[in-house]
Amino acid sequence: MNITHELLTPLTVISASVDKLREEEPKFGRDYDMMQLNIQRMVRLLQQILESSKSDASELKLLVAQGDVMGYIHETAECLEPLLAKKQMKFTITCIPESMMGWIDVDKLDKIIYNLLSNAAKYSSEGGEVSLMAVTNKTYDRIKITVSDTGEGIPKEKMKHLFHRFQDGDYRQHRTIGTGLGLSLTRDLVYLHHGTIECQSEVGVGTTFTVTLPISKEAFLPEQIDEHHTIDFSAPKNTIIDFSTIVPDVNEESEAEIAYDEDVYKLLVVEDNVELLMLMKQILKPFYRVYAANNGVEALKIVHEKELDIIISDVMMPEMDGYELTRIIKSDDNYNHLPIILLTAKTQKEDIEEGLLAGADDYLIKPFRLGDLKLRIDNIVENRRRIQQEYSKKTMAETMQRQEEKMPSPDEEFLGRALEFVYTHLEDEYYDRDALATDMGTSTSTLYNKLRSITGLNVSSFIRDVRMKEASRIAETTPGIRVSDLAYRVGFKDPRYFSTCFKKHFGVQPKEYIENLQSRPET
Repeated sequence: MNITHELLTPLTVISASVDKLREEEPKFGRDYDMMQLNIQRMVRLLQQILESSKSDASELKLLVAQGDVMGYIHETAECLEPLLAKKQMKFTITCIPESMMGWIDVDKLDKIIYNLLSNAAKYSSEGGEVSLMAVTNKTYDRIKITVSDTGEGIPKEKMKHLFHRFQDGDYRQHRTIGTGLGLSLTRDLVYLHHGTIECQSEVGVGTTFTVTLPISKEAFLPEQIDEHHTIDFSAPKNTIIDFSTIVPDVNEESEAEIAYDEDVYKLLVVEDNVELLMLMKQILKPFYRVYAANNGVEALKIVHEKELDIIISDVMMPEMDGYELTRIIKSDDNYNHLPIILLTAKTQKEDIEEGLLAGADDYLIKPFRLGDLKLRIDNIVENRRRIQQEYSKKTMAETMQRQEEKMPSPDEEFLGRALEFVYTHLEDEYYDRDALATDMGTSTSTLYNKLRSITGLNVSSFIRDVRMKEASRIAETTPGIRVSDLAYRVGFKDPRYFSTCFKKHFGVQPKEYIENLQSRPET
């Protein structure tokens, strides 16, 4: 409890510093928003720990104030609507009557409603239904709050331990993350408020929590009553809302805003924390083309649709975690060449081993420095570039001879087929990556992944490399050939563009290259 209090102090200082920076340098508004969102999230988590610690030490205090109880419940529940909308869930709020005066502790009720609704969202499938109903009794001295969902339900054997501390609800099975504090704390807060809490659940149908609370002044001790204040309707808007839902979509940029460059390495970042995903994308975007996904299911769709060089993935995610994503990619011959870096807050040796056994190429433990992540990415890219340099040094004759000397590996066989198709269409200026992918019987993304891993080149660069090496061979075997004729023979109808590509590849103009060949002494 003492440590939690201590942690809240530097967070307050950080928050104040961010506000000061906002005044001095307002142009970084989006960065400041992200900082404040995460400060608020940390404060909520620390408050949850603090409340649990106080409950253990019997130090939780109740302080009820008078106000429109039903209005407050409705306002508070509405603040969680973005949390459910994020999962495309139907959410209904019903208060009968719509307005009614009573006595409640708003801080405790905030946490009760938040925990029950966030729990319903967490363990319900996308597109499901969640409802909150608050009704009063005939004497208007009690309210009954019912939170229902159409989720997977809770097995009978789990029900008797439902409100125990660290009962995490099998978060792995439900593809979500849990601390195991929420329902235990909710029960303690309900009891503190002299209420009751019950749960009914049926597997495959859904779950209903029912909380009954007294709201008459007579139900509380004199020291639990605040006569001087009424319920503040602005409070839930500041303390309950799930801040991650107001962060803009990470893929909101239009394709037109990003200059497309085939030679730029392409990353896929997979992370369910929207703020961290946005931050990583922002940091890496100046150096790489970055795609983003919130979970493994979204990531796989991008893997199948986009040309990629590296995948960076969180481990704990809803829908499909990082381990499963890694296993699926590494077991697919079309994509197992993609390097995968796993990010995780789990530090146990067996967790790291699980990731490496799944096929991960590297592991980074949270919290990590973004500089460390970029260093790992740069190392993988540098290895790819070394492969590219080694491949570029080889002549076509050397490459083909190597395949003829021994039984080719699957990669060498793939490369040999690609070379054969490019040679067959050498004079066709319109023969591009789409045409090569069609001839190879693969998607452009699969072709890209394979060629990038074998040669270090993207598809267009690979085709151009073949054309340039063949141009060099023709120049050596055909003394005095004109540059325009040489260009036409390797698929360039514009000799000037051919000269530009040739110089980029060999460091000299083709005319100079041909003249140097002619000036060599005969052997």
